[in-house]
Amino acid sequence: MLIEIDFSSDEAIYVQLQHQIIMGIATEVIREGDTLPSVRQLADSVGINMHTVNKAYTLLKQAGFIQLDRRKGAVIAIDVDKIQAHAEMKRELRIALAKGCCKNISRAEVHELVDELFDEYTRECRP
Repeated sequence: MLIEIDFSSDEAIYVQLQHQIIMGIATEVIREGDTLPSVRQLADSVGINMHTVNKAYTLLKQAGFIQLDRRKGAVIAIDVDKIQAHAEMKRELRIALAKGCCKNISRAEVHELVDELFDEYTRECRP
């Protein structure tokens, strides 16, 4: 999995790492049971501090995307808690939609964008 960090972005590096790993899972570039690089390996390959990688991994663990194992390292292990995931998505969408409304983005444009983005993911997210 290729991690690309935008050092000129206002988004924190650990957040960029989290987002790229989550997108890698959603697009099946990385799958359940795959191991991520060690904290040291990822920090060295991307050119960032080990504490930054550690923070991203810790937050991914708390969010239920990975498990941390002393022998295997960070392993993709999706914690399926749909109610919690739904509530979190609603909070995040509420903010994104408020920003869109401030910029006069229409309901139809939002629906089109959601459909476009949803189609990017290869695995079937619906039951």
